[in-house]
Amino acid sequence: LFERLSQRLYITEAGRELLSPARHIVGAFDDMETDMANASHSKIRIGCSVSVGTVLINDLLDIAEAAMPDCAFSVTVDNTSRIERSILSNEADIGIIEGIAESDELTLIPLITDELVLICGKNHRLALSGKINFKDLEGENLISREKGSYERNQFEKLAQRMGISFNRSWSCTNTEAIKNAVIKGRGIAVMSAMLIKRELEAGELVTLELDELPIRRTVHLIHHKNKYITPAIAAFTEICKNYK
Repeated sequence: LFERLSQRLYITEAGRELLSPARHIVGAFDDMETDMANASHSKIRIGCSVSVGTVLINDLLDIAEAAMPDCAFSVTVDNTSRIERSILSNEADIGIIEGIAESDELTLIPLITDELVLICGKNHRLALSGKINFKDLEGENLISREKGSYERNQFEKLAQRMGISFNRSWSCTNTEAIKNAVIKGRGIAVMSAMLIKRELEAGELVTLELDELPIRRTVHLIHHKNKYITPAIAAFTEICKNYK
């Protein structure tokens, strides 16, 4: 599992292969001990991608806390790739993310469908353009999520295939900052339709009709294939699956 070189230890390839299942064996044993020591109480560590953490998780927790009063919940909100890593390293019990996780060590349970839309401020030059195509976006200021965000990856991969270059004027982890910058006319952005409902109704943002969009994606609940599914995790999973 290790090689000793110059009084230092280095993990081998075999060690790396053992590491992930070993973490989950240890984690499952810890979960079992916790469950047996205090059978009437439990805790679920939830990782959420940003759109889910902004729009959905509080509704799910309202339902879960009413149905499971003896269960404690902790929530971490981050981009999809980091939530996936937290599941693989057993730092979170379950994740709720947009799109598809990449690791084949994860189980994916589909929940609801979301949509990505292209937006600009009401005074932006494209706001009154009607239907546009990718060529109209050449050289536009793009306000985008950070590397690892599912939204950024999907849209920018599509634009790259179309041969379109943007001026990436902003890169941001905060969706409110992105919305505010777009409202002020500092660029265009692609965001989850869930996140901008209020601003669209207020007329602060305008959706741009692009032939190649919308991109629809599924919100999934994920957990490690080797995860010990406690009764509490199973109950919360059912709540998520029944959410409309």
